[in-house]
Formats: sequence, C-alpha cells, structure tokens
Amino acid sequence: MCDLMPASQPPEKIGKMKKLRRTLSESFRSIAFKKEDSSFDEICVTKMSTRSCQGSDSVIKPLDTIPEDKKVRVQRTQSGFDPFEKPASQVKRVHSENNACINAKGSSAGKESPKLRRHSSPSSPTSPKFGKADSYEKLEKLGEGSYATVYKGKSKVNGKLVALKVIRLQEEEGTPFTAIREASLLKGLKHSNIVLLHDIIHTKETLTLVFEYVHTDLCQYMDKHPGGLHPDNVKLFLFQLLRGLSYIHQRYILHRDLKPQNLLISDTGELKLADFGLARAKSVPSHTYSNEVVTLWYRPPDVLLGSTDYSTCLDMWGVGCIFIEMIQGVAAFPGMKDIQDQLERIFLVLGTPSEDTWPGVNSLPHFKPDRFTVYSAKKLRQAWNKLGYVDHAEELASRFLQCFPKNRLSAQAALNHEYFSNLPPRLCELQDMSSIFTVPNVKLQTESGDSIQVCARRNSQGKASSGSKH
Repeated sequence: MCDLMPASQPPEKIGKMKKLRRTLSESFRSIAFKKEDSSFDEICVTKMSTRSCQGSDSVIKPLDTIPEDKKVRVQRTQSGFDPFEKPASQVKRVHSENNACINAKGSSAGKESPKLRRHSSPSSPTSPKFGKADSYEKLEKLGEGSYATVYKGKSKVNGKLVALKVIRLQEEEGTPFTAIREASLLKGLKHSNIVLLHDIIHTKETLTLVFEYVHTDLCQYMDKHPGGLHPDNVKLFLFQLLRGLSYIHQRYILHRDLKPQNLLISDTGELKLADFGLARAKSVPSHTYSNEVVTLWYRPPDVLLGSTDYSTCLDMWGVGCIFIEMIQGVAAFPGMKDIQDQLERIFLVLGTPSEDTWPGVNSLPHFKPDRFTVYSAKKLRQAWNKLGYVDHAEELASRFLQCFPKNRLSAQAALNHEYFSNLPPRLCELQDMSSIFTVPNVKLQTESGDSIQVCARRNSQGKASSGSKH
C-alpha cells in the first residue's frame, strides 16, 4: 500500500499554525461589526496571502495537510466503502454539507437595498439584519460531521430558505483553515453553476456560512435512478459541471474534491458546484500541493502515485469518473481496499503506464513497476457498455480519463466537444449568472421516480441508452 500521508510537522511549525488560527479566529469575530462588504476578503485573503510569501516556513503548504478527521464527509451508501470517509455510525448521511442560502445580499455601510427596506426599517434596531445570528431560523438538521453541522433554515430578513453550515470553533485551534478557504474563495465566485455563499456570521463559539438552499445532490439523484440516468439528462448535468469548472479554472482555482456528493441539484435541475473546503487558488505561491486531496474513487492516478505538482487537470479526471457513473449507474473505479487496489482498477482499463505512454511516471514517488500487473489498454465501452449507446460519449470520456495529466481535456475545450453538438448554440453564449434552463427547449427528461418536477421534452437528436429511465 502506498503511503501518501504527509510528513509530521516540526513543533515550531505546529505552533505557528495554532497561533495563526487564533489570529484568524479573532479576525473573523470582527466581521459581525463591520458593514463594508469587502471586509471579509481583506481579513481572510490578505492574511493568508501575506504569510504565504515567506519562503519555506509558509503556512500555505500545511493547509493541505489537514487530517481527514477534520473534514466533513458524506457517506455514500450504494457505491461501496471509501477508506477516506468515516463509518456511517460516526458521520450521518446528509443531503450535502453545502446545501445552502438566499438570493439577496445585505447592504453596504450607510445604504440599504429596496428589498431590505421592505423587511427591516432602519428606525427599528431590533429588526433582523444580514450578518446577525438571530437573522436566521433553524428548521431542521440536515447532517453532522466532525467539525460542522448543516441545518435547513429560513431568513427572517426576506423569508428565503437557506442552509446554515455551523462550524464549531476550538479555543486553541481557532477557525479551521478549510472554512477560511471555502468562505474566502466562494465570496468572489458568482455563477449559476456554483453554490452561492450569501452571508457569514461569526460568534465566539461558531462560524456560520449561509448558503442558498439546494434540496438534493447528484449522489442522491443517482441513488433514486439506479442503472444510469437518462442520456439527455447526463448531457445537461455534464454541461453545467463543465460550465462551473471552466469559470473557476479561468480564475486559477482548483476544486480538488469533485464527487457526486459535492454537486448539488436544484428543484429545476440546475447543477451547482459545492464544498470548496479543499479548493485552492493556483495563483497563491506554493512550492507543492498536497496529494491528500479528492475522495479515493475520483482521485487521478498521478496524485495516487504521490504527485504534488498538478493543475486544473486534477479536476478533469474527476469529471470523467462522474460522467461514466451518470451513464453506467455505477462508480467508474470503486476501490475497495487501498490506493494500490485503486490504481490496479484504473490500470486494468487504461493500461499500466510506462515512460512511453506517460513521460515522467518513473520519477513519481510511489510508482514501482514491479508492484503493478502489466495490463494493456482497452476500449472504454468494454468496461462500461452504455458509453457505446450515446454518440461521442466514449470519445469524450477517454479524453478525460488520461493517465498522463497533460493529455486530459480542459473544461472549456470539453464544452465545444461534438458530444454537445445537438444542444442549442445559445448555451455557450450565456452570461455567468444565467441558467441553461433559460434557453427555450432545454429541459430535463422525466425519469422513473423522479422527484425533480420539470417539464419533459426530448432534445431533437437525443438518444436513449438501453436500460435507461424515461
């Protein structure tokens, strides 16, 4: 078994991390008293970036070495065991840790939006306002993890449903870095296919991230439709996933934890990227990144082999795995034992790599040729037969699932692939905040037992795979 756990940090570095977390925690506490919309970015991004430029003692590098027990994970029930997730007895199955928030934004200093004035008069100091803990009513608990609890809630300001991600703060540790990163990155991302972070509430005991409420995720959606999704719905979900990824990749942000549980599905069929706790801004100076990213089933072979030098291609492998899972109805590479088993499953289909097929593979920390059975590459339809029933699906999947990272197709290039040729051209011209469902005739197909209430209309050239739901 390949050991990818990061080396233990010297005591002086651990001390610096604790001191920084306490400093950042104190900084968050001041947010509730600041009205300027830019205050959060100044507190989080400035403090992180200034410390990241201090050479080898930078705190940026240890951000990636957060132990798995500090991360909220969602237990997948129908795809087997994931060694990186807690047992079901410890982590409850939830809709998603990031189901979340409201559509309106609080006003800046000295001004109030028309929406806010309708609900809260400036002359009434007791009226609910954004940024206050008492501005939201908890309706029900959606799930609980090792350091955060997610509630379905309601805004007292405008009556909208929200999701409240309540992060417990430790006196010694301060604010978890995953929460700092998630909030600081999402604060600047505005796209219809990325979950909206609306509000941040800080108290002495907790940090609460308030998101738009999205009622399910792709994992649950697929669980309700075993055997694979309708091929037209796969196409629309994949297009939205690529839209969201193209948006963040153009801003040099890597998601680093793509999996069905982190892709939210709204009641209209809109897919939204969520859970940016492991996300990373590529522009932040760092000598290397962590190889402890991405849930095992969706982790690319270069990272499994110990590579810490990666870019947006990291996310594109996960796209290929999710694409196949939506079509076939089963996970592409469901490793059941360890990293060795995960790599064997990948090489069984794609072929065991060599210097000829993957330049530089011999220099990766955990690649030892004598540890792996030598397999030859197969056609993807031999492993997943339903790829052969949909035009251009197999070719697109093969462009994502490349062992050599530099050969993987980018999100932006994938949007122009022939697989999407029967979709309306207007989809590629939409503004960032415009949903694909604003385009006429773009609708999800009805699937057996579908809980999403949408009008069903088949795309003019859409094909149905045998065994798919109609």
